[in-house]
Amino acid sequence: MQAVRILGTGAHVPARVVTNSELDALIGESTSEWLIKNVGIRSRHWLDRSETTSDLVAEAARRALVSADIGAQDLDLLIVSTDTPDYLSPATSAVVQHKLGAIRAGCFDVNSACAGWVTALDQGARYLRTEVGAKYVLVAGGYAMSRFLDIRDKTTANLFADGAGAAVLGVGAQPGWLSSNFKTLGNHYDALGIFHGGAARPCTEDTVKSGGAPKVEFVKRFPANFNTEHWPELIRGALSKASLTFDDVGLYLFTQLNLRTIERVMETIGQPLSKTHWVMDKWGYTGSPCVVMALDDAITHGRGPQPGAVVVFCASGGGVSMAASVWRWT
Repeated sequence: MQAVRILGTGAHVPARVVTNSELDALIGESTSEWLIKNVGIRSRHWLDRSETTSDLVAEAARRALVSADIGAQDLDLLIVSTDTPDYLSPATSAVVQHKLGAIRAGCFDVNSACAGWVTALDQGARYLRTEVGAKYVLVAGGYAMSRFLDIRDKTTANLFADGAGAAVLGVGAQPGWLSSNFKTLGNHYDALGIFHGGAARPCTEDTVKSGGAPKVEFVKRFPANFNTEHWPELIRGALSKASLTFDDVGLYLFTQLNLRTIERVMETIGQPLSKTHWVMDKWGYTGSPCVVMALDDAITHGRGPQPGAVVVFCASGGGVSMAASVWRWT
C-alpha cells in the first residue's frame, strides 16, 4: 500500500467581518462579554450576498494547491465536507471541481456535520493507500452557516460563521496518515441541526409559513461536558492504533467551537496548551473546516508541526458524530 502524507494546506474566510458588538446590535441584546468569557469568540466572518459555499471552498483549495505546488488538473479525487451545501443536489464537490478546473478529479461530498472534514481526511487517505496509480487528493471543507441563522436566536447567531479550508494529500516514501477513530451517538441526532428542507420536513408553503425558512437550531441541550467527556477517549483510541500515547503528540487540533472546552481537554489528557492552536477568537465557529483552518493558520504564523511531529485532528458535530485522525508530519 502507498504511504500518504499532507502536502499543503489552505484556508479562506469572506471579507465581511462581524464583531461581537455589531452582532449584539443585530440580536438586540448584549452577549459579547459572555461569549468572550465562556467561548472565546470575539469576531467572525460572513458571506457576501453574491458568495456561496463552493466559492469559499474553491478559494481555500486554490491556496492549498499552491502550497502543495501542484495544479488542479493533477488531482485524482476531490472530496468536499459540508452541511451547508450549495444545493441539496448535486454535490457541492462537482461545483468546486468546475470552478477549479480539476477536470480529472472524481468528486463526492461528505456530510458528517462538523466532524465531516476529519472524516473526509480519513477517506482521502484510505483512497490513496489503496488506489494504484493515484497521486493526489484534495480534502476540503466549507461552511456557510450565516445563510441559516435566525438572527433573533442568541444561542446560535453569535456562534456560527463562514469559512473554508483544504488540504492536499499525496503519496510519499514516509507514512503521514497513521490511524483514525470514529464514534457516533445517534440518539442525539435531533438535538442540533437544520431540520427543515430535507425529505423528512420538506420546504412547502405551509411549513415555511408556520416555521420559517430552514435554520440551524439547538432543539435539545447537550450535556455541558459532552466533548470534554468523549474527546480524550476518542483520541486515545486513535493513538492506540498507532502505538502512540498523548505525550507523543506534538500538535492537537480540535473543533473550534469553544476555547474553554479545548483548555479542559488538554488538562484532562495532561498536555500543555502550547500543543494546540485556536482560531475561533477571530473567525468564529466555522464548523467542518475549522480544524484544517486552524492547522493552516498555525503554519502561517510559524506554529505549525515540525517534520516528524505527530498531529492529531479531533472533531465532533451534529448527529452526534465524532472523528479523530492521527498523522505524522513529513
